[in-house]
Amino acid sequence: MLTSTQVPGGLNWLDLGTPDIDAAVTFYTGLFGWRFESAGPEAGGYGFLRQDGRTLAAIGPLTEEGARSAWTVYFRTVDADATAKAVEQAGGTVRVPPMDVFTEGRMAAFTDPAGAEFAVWEPRETDGLEIVNEPGSVSWIELYTTDAAAVKAFYGSVLGWETRDMPMGDGLTYSIAGPAGGGEQTMHGGIMQLPRANLDAGSTSEWHPYFEVEDCDALVATAQGLGGTLIIAAMDAPGVGRIAMLLDPFGAPFALITSATA
Repeated sequence: MLTSTQVPGGLNWLDLGTPDIDAAVTFYTGLFGWRFESAGPEAGGYGFLRQDGRTLAAIGPLTEEGARSAWTVYFRTVDADATAKAVEQAGGTVRVPPMDVFTEGRMAAFTDPAGAEFAVWEPRETDGLEIVNEPGSVSWIELYTTDAAAVKAFYGSVLGWETRDMPMGDGLTYSIAGPAGGGEQTMHGGIMQLPRANLDAGSTSEWHPYFEVEDCDALVATAQGLGGTLIIAAMDAPGVGRIAMLLDPFGAPFALITSATA
């Protein structure tokens, strides 16, 4: 579960880019009971997803040419400009140079060396997510990657992460990651090397969020009824909980988890 939203290098924001904000809002509010609040006409359709008055994510239009619907994970930084330079030096790509978001903070968007997109947030008036780990909110993030070794070195260099490998059998390794110095108390996500079969089938690197739910199987059924597509059926992960993975109606991947420790 997330423990590091206030630590530099830790997850502290999450938003969805989609070609149809109204339809996406209908899907996610129907699934999780969220409430959507527009950030105003000057924000170009961007708005906040809230639960009990607290922000747990945001949603907005696709703004980059050729972009596909996806959830973007943002990691906290004390200096977005310095992080952008570090990304380039470590072999990543700056897709959106550092820019001010009104008076709320400063952001930049990148692509890691294996092709996964992510962003950083330098807080000012908006510090970050106000709710995590509770039902309906994000409680973990995960990177499926074509080159686990390369991206572990990249994020270690750029964001100061530490990783710990956990053998899964069948020659697979799952790495948990988080800001340096905090041990398991600051881990926020996992890194998974895509198996050869997935690579041969054309799978590409991508980050996706896990949303905590009280009943994974029930929410899978609700998501499918709302137009979502199941890609990994609900299953038990020993010591972790019950998990499933889906695509929303516009193809953005996300996962559900009923944590064993929730």
